[in-house]
Amino acid sequence: MEVLKIATAGSVDDGKSTLIGRLLYDTKSLTTDKLEAIEKKSKQKGYDYLDFSLATDGLVAEREQGITIDVAHIYFSTAKKSYIIADTPGHVEYTRNMVTGASTSQAAIILIDARRGVVEQTNRHFFINNLLRIKEVIVAINKMDLVEFSQERYETIKSDFKQLMEKRDYQEQKITFIPVSALKGDNVVNRSESTPWYKGETLLEHLEGLDMEAVSNVGTPRFPVQYVIRPKTDDFHDFRGFAGKVYGGELSVGDTVVALPSQTKSRIKEIYFYDKKYHSASRRSSVTITLEDEINVSRGDMLVKEDDLPTIDKQFTATVSWMDAKELSVGNKYVVQHGVHKVLAKVATIHHKIYPDYSGIDDSASSLGMNDIAQVSFKLNKPIFFDAFKEHRTNGSFILIDTQSNNTVGAGFIN
Repeated sequence: MEVLKIATAGSVDDGKSTLIGRLLYDTKSLTTDKLEAIEKKSKQKGYDYLDFSLATDGLVAEREQGITIDVAHIYFSTAKKSYIIADTPGHVEYTRNMVTGASTSQAAIILIDARRGVVEQTNRHFFINNLLRIKEVIVAINKMDLVEFSQERYETIKSDFKQLMEKRDYQEQKITFIPVSALKGDNVVNRSESTPWYKGETLLEHLEGLDMEAVSNVGTPRFPVQYVIRPKTDDFHDFRGFAGKVYGGELSVGDTVVALPSQTKSRIKEIYFYDKKYHSASRRSSVTITLEDEINVSRGDMLVKEDDLPTIDKQFTATVSWMDAKELSVGNKYVVQHGVHKVLAKVATIHHKIYPDYSGIDDSASSLGMNDIAQVSFKLNKPIFFDAFKEHRTNGSFILIDTQSNNTVGAGFIN
């Protein structure tokens, strides 16, 4: 079954957690004990309705304050698709959480409170979705019940958001507007009788109808080798296979591939999934590949098609989202983890800091603090093989690891 990864975004109290809870409830994805706990907690709070945000806000601080702090991943399925929703926080100080939550998503839901309309945080949320090249963005105009399901209010917010769309640099995004009431359930799973003027799909109908190929950044096939398999048993005495996951396009038996960094060539002899052979390995499939020639391939190497090589270099410039309390400065050294590859890197230049509300850049920045986003150049101690993020999301992204604490301190997207 196809799996669609979705990131949510919205300002405080826009109703992200309630919307997800409503999706789970109306698709009958909540377990009996979870539903009973929501009913009990809602009564304790004196509500005459079910507080669906309790389905996703797992931290005590989240439940007490009624806000989302950490990224929660919610799993549910319908007859057509399986879904993984990253419920990300909307606060400015949790920008890093939103970046990590949205970095692997294929679609995003941006919530807007119908009473407040487009606010500064909306700019930030749309900027991050634009930065991460998310192709499908659903703008859910929530709390329509509090504006008496006004079509005029809906059209005003839609017009304001379209002005924001003119600022983006990624034109492949498809934007869909849906008026909803997460609390009441209008246009979430079931069509609302309160919006006869809205002729579009419900939120779930829209998600169910998405073409997975269209919303995925397919790119070209990249096969980072995670493990070399040498059983050395009587039955497989000469077997030498390379285990990993296919990113981007498809690899097939007979394809001529280049092993990086050695740049030696061979052809794919066999493709295994466990003990079964296949002619092709599709995108995101974990397989073992054997080659016709005995070439040197190790963990951290990459197999690519001969006519589509990535960039091989010891330096690159990237957009970095900084996540650590300790500042990033020119000259600092970090470990760059790019796929299964780890190399030592030095910060060469901070070109400029980017304000994620579309208000401009700061080209005088000499360091980055937590939640800052900037263009940064790095010099590496040995070459890596990479693509631009806009062309290949997996092979164009990396994380930065502090050499002393071993903490993940930043995420980067190669220009």
